[in-house]
Amino acid sequence: MKNWKGAWAAIPTPMRDGELDLEALERFLSFLLDGHVDGVVVCGTTGEAATLRRDERLQLYARCREVIAGRVPLLAGVGTNDTASTIDNAKDAAQAGMDGLLVVTPYYNKPNQEGLFRHFMALAEAVDLPQILYNVPSRTGTNLLPATIARLSLESERFAGIKDATGDMLVASETRKTVRPDFLMFSGDDATTLPFICLGGCGAISVVANVAPRLMHDICDLALNADLQRARALHHEMLPLFRALFSDTSPIPLKAVLSAKKLGIANELRAPLYAMQGESLKNLIERCKAWI
Repeated sequence: MKNWKGAWAAIPTPMRDGELDLEALERFLSFLLDGHVDGVVVCGTTGEAATLRRDERLQLYARCREVIAGRVPLLAGVGTNDTASTIDNAKDAAQAGMDGLLVVTPYYNKPNQEGLFRHFMALAEAVDLPQILYNVPSRTGTNLLPATIARLSLESERFAGIKDATGDMLVASETRKTVRPDFLMFSGDDATTLPFICLGGCGAISVVANVAPRLMHDICDLALNADLQRARALHHEMLPLFRALFSDTSPIPLKAVLSAKKLGIANELRAPLYAMQGESLKNLIERCKAWI
């Protein structure tokens, strides 16, 4: 896992007429690889994982693995609100040859910290793949606290790191201070990637990397190499894009912008998410025109 750093794209799931668009997925992955993306996560939040069927997940795993062909790490998002189904998803991902797992905290059930610890430990004991824990309390209603993250990191090396989408630099600081030294910390909040890396992060698992993979790669690379003046300038240049792509529930703005970029991805989401239309769509495209 020495190369697990930099800007990783949490990719959207291309859909057309309600079904997977695997041809669009192939073209999009080639665009990301040409843009020097450092890793790919399939079936995450950005991929509308909560609405995907098992057969669709398996198709996505297979096509991503075929196109990427080991050029960058490939992780599968497998988390659900249920420990048993999370383990089932993880076993499918392992069988499909994924390099690792992204595992969100169980949503809706709101387990306490002991429940979270036991949930992740059950998965670690069941599947022999490195796990990136995923904490996004704004979407799950559950917050994985630094003390629990540290406990997991010290309990098993199968916990490779965390995607921290809190955007809270105090949380990042406390986590870095208490986890084991080689524990990876990815920002899950694009706009705070630069300060997150400065506090000991290794990169970002990013929505914005889907639109501007080279620029997100460069921000991470500059920050990791302590070229903070240039990293800061690039951060400020991209700030409007950070704001625009999170102006509505992700990946609603993302799919609208990717459709406008003519990459073959339709502006189509699976219910209960619906595509931007009308004036809101027009305003979004205007805000993002420099990256289209």
